[in-house]
Amino acid sequence: MLVPMRIALIVNGKATQVTDARVAGVEAALGRAGTVGTVETSGPRDATTLARKACDTADAIVVFSGDGGYNEALNGLERDIPIGFVPGGGTSVLPRALGLPRDPIAAATQIAEAVEENRVRRISLGSVNGYRFAFEAGIGLDAEVVRRVDRLGRDEKGRRPGDYAFVRSVVAVIRERRHNLDQVLEIRDLGRAAFVVVCNGDPSTFAGPVPLRFAPAARFELGLDLTAPVRLRRRSILRLGMTVLTGHLPRATDALYGHNLDRIEVVCDYPQPLHADGEDLGDVTSAVFECQRSAVSVLV
Repeated sequence: MLVPMRIALIVNGKATQVTDARVAGVEAALGRAGTVGTVETSGPRDATTLARKACDTADAIVVFSGDGGYNEALNGLERDIPIGFVPGGGTSVLPRALGLPRDPIAAATQIAEAVEENRVRRISLGSVNGYRFAFEAGIGLDAEVVRRVDRLGRDEKGRRPGDYAFVRSVVAVIRERRHNLDQVLEIRDLGRAAFVVVCNGDPSTFAGPVPLRFAPAARFELGLDLTAPVRLRRRSILRLGMTVLTGHLPRATDALYGHNLDRIEVVCDYPQPLHADGEDLGDVTSAVFECQRSAVSVLV
């Protein structure tokens, strides 16, 4: 007699798209592939603890959350266990970049089929100062934007602001700097830059339905890519904006670019904000980004 697959479903009930009805729908969709044990997060970093515990008892882990929950769960994996990501956040970059449907029930149905067929995609992960990230991390401007959005707080249901809050924060930072961002950090073997974005896949993020591609050559199966604007002025801001929207590589005069890298070392002139997958990791004066190649099996 075959033993049914044990699927641990980790749910962040405060994620933008998570409702009781959708949780029930995701449970039903996954139930076709095995027995589902649902646990809900109760605070920051809780998904890390829950994923660590699930590694002891489950055959697969599925996370119904936003990108912060996916990030926490990946940092809790202590063995090679298949993991799936159901879009529950306002943006949910990771499952969308992996090609999963935006509808949670449709995504859960596809993940259930992947469990039944033992269909996984082996992908790399990045890490910064030992902390894992799935799709993007950065020092400087984009991390400052993440911090500003966090300071906006959450709504009455505990949910974070949406994509357009990020856009407004980017505009605000650039205006405050009078459209100028000077060189404040050094990337070993590459040079000086105003800020740095390190990507594990493409696209790096989304503004609503629009993909933003800071590192268009990045692939989940490869090493890390980086884009580091040398400095930002009015004209270079416009050019960089167009490259992000169109998916072209930036001009060498506008930004440093690195592809398929295993290690990136950054030293800052003074403390700069750092983020990983949209999670604020505080200020740093230096950071080491490393690629963990073929680190995880993703149910797709």
